[in-house]
Amino acid sequence: MAASSARDRLTVIRRHLAPHPRDSDLQGHGGQAEGAAGGGDGVQNKGIQWQTASDTTPPPHPHTTIPRKRQDLLKWNGWGYQDSKFLVHKEKDKDYYVSFTGSRYKIGNLVLPHFASWVKETLGVKFDDCTPPQPPPQPQDYPASIINQEFLDEMKRLGIEMSIEGEDRLFRAHGHTLAEVFVLREGMFPRIPDVVVWPGNHSEVVKVVAAAGKHNVALIPFGGGTSVSGALLCPEEESRPIVSLDTSQMCRILWVDEKNLTARIEAGIIGQDLEKQLQARGYTAGHEPDSYEFSSLGGWVATRASGMKKNVYGNIEDLVLQVRAVTPRGTIDRYTAGPRLSAGPDTQNFIMGSEGTMGVVTEVTLKVRPVPSVRRYGSVVFPDFSSGLACMRQVAFHRCQPASIRLMDNQQFKFGHALKPPTGLMGLLSDGIKKIYLTRIRGFDLNTMCVATLLFEGSEQDVAQQERRINTLALEVGGIPAGEANGERGYMLTFVIAYIRDLGFDYGIVAESFETSVPWDRVATLCHNVKHRVHSQCQERGIKHRFVTCRVTQTYDAGACVYFYFAFNYRGLSDPVHVYEEIETNARNEILGCGGSISHHHGVGKVRRQWMSQTISETSLGALRAVKQYFDPDNIFASGNLI
Repeated sequence: MAASSARDRLTVIRRHLAPHPRDSDLQGHGGQAEGAAGGGDGVQNKGIQWQTASDTTPPPHPHTTIPRKRQDLLKWNGWGYQDSKFLVHKEKDKDYYVSFTGSRYKIGNLVLPHFASWVKETLGVKFDDCTPPQPPPQPQDYPASIINQEFLDEMKRLGIEMSIEGEDRLFRAHGHTLAEVFVLREGMFPRIPDVVVWPGNHSEVVKVVAAAGKHNVALIPFGGGTSVSGALLCPEEESRPIVSLDTSQMCRILWVDEKNLTARIEAGIIGQDLEKQLQARGYTAGHEPDSYEFSSLGGWVATRASGMKKNVYGNIEDLVLQVRAVTPRGTIDRYTAGPRLSAGPDTQNFIMGSEGTMGVVTEVTLKVRPVPSVRRYGSVVFPDFSSGLACMRQVAFHRCQPASIRLMDNQQFKFGHALKPPTGLMGLLSDGIKKIYLTRIRGFDLNTMCVATLLFEGSEQDVAQQERRINTLALEVGGIPAGEANGERGYMLTFVIAYIRDLGFDYGIVAESFETSVPWDRVATLCHNVKHRVHSQCQERGIKHRFVTCRVTQTYDAGACVYFYFAFNYRGLSDPVHVYEEIETNARNEILGCGGSISHHHGVGKVRRQWMSQTISETSLGALRAVKQYFDPDNIFASGNLI
């Protein structure tokens, strides 16, 4: 037994300790070798590094959920899968109703009997007034490619897959802001990537970046395409060829260290594939942003992402032990296997949150945990938002958060109720009894009450203890436990809510979300003031039908994340996207005035870039520009994000 353990340990040690990369590994990479670029004197560092894909025979490429030809599975002009969508139906001589197609979600293939009436009442929708999107573009509709033939020839010689087909280029020209999706439905972007390349590993990325520098080609990294900050938009003023560097084929788990609970993973893997592969081995990363079905590990790092279960597993910066990224100057790496390092400022933070402006993430070492034995949902209803917020504050104060706890205001509570499927006779009776209990016995007002959804993970003992603690704190402020079903449904709706916007477009509704982080003593004021500001802006523009709601999604010792949804009926407005952007700009100014941040986890991109000078000092901005200039003196990574 001792010999076997020693062999296992030696395997892990060998995996972690390896010689520094040779200068020859980076030949042609920006004209400099790694040692010269890092030290400036041509002297190579003598250190140790994490094992990378090139150190051993790499594992085979696994099956990926999203194919390289994304258009074979995903919508070209909206969110998510082609077979998953909200549809409006009309029965003969009866009113309209809404259903959700497909079987990927629990709401799939179900009629939603209350949703159509909620949409008509809240947003003034007329279901006989439908504006379908334009048909898919024809080959002549795509902007012509700016071709650098020398670059294409080099990609071909290196064996790196590439495409100049219009569909491939368009799919990587945008994220999912309101403005971007509106363009897809109504027109065409003035500029889209000229070429798409699919490197298969870190070494091929090195070659692509080197070739881009050599031939003066601009690069924009592409992960899952879920950006809501305009980060993937091609700058219209860019005269060079723009290449979309798609990381999706870099999707392997290179190794899992079961003793140290770490895993080395290629950055192009999307969240659902990461979890499937880890859970097959009995582990989880636990990082679940709302977009995790489609967003990538590299994208999480590049935007400093946050997940729904951060209370247990942490935000992405808490999960990451090591980042490997390729810049035009060379590879950013760390040559240590320890869990923490005190060796000056952490250079990994140059890449964390850099949004593709300095380089592209290729490999990440993450902390992993054994899959929890118990996963349980819960919910609590409160008489009003202030009492729910008081409970959230106490939960954070006592540091007894479950994996996820999210408080929805009354508007979002009603919205969620409108999405309930049929419940049958017993369900109707049960709902009626609950309603009588809440309103007549407990005195709750259906126009003020709100709900918190809960997710517990851990051992049976830990989960039971967490449930008791949460329920006790809720009862102290007038809350009532509301059962597991409501919590599970609320968690599921997180993944389907993005599909609703596509339906809204068909009937004259534009919708978007925005978020912030704010200290605890300003959460209530910020929520109230921002919603009031949005309503006032709508009134000034004659917008009668609108929906403004918020929820508190993440809690910390010193504050919380607040997430807003905003939708309005744009019938009669000539430029609804511009109107929306004006209103959101005013809302963002209100957020900053109330002490909130420009973003908690969506990032900056191009949409929020104008507020960077109100977020960090001019000296700090100068430091970011200087780092950008060092890593990328010729602006090869020319997305124009952040700074």
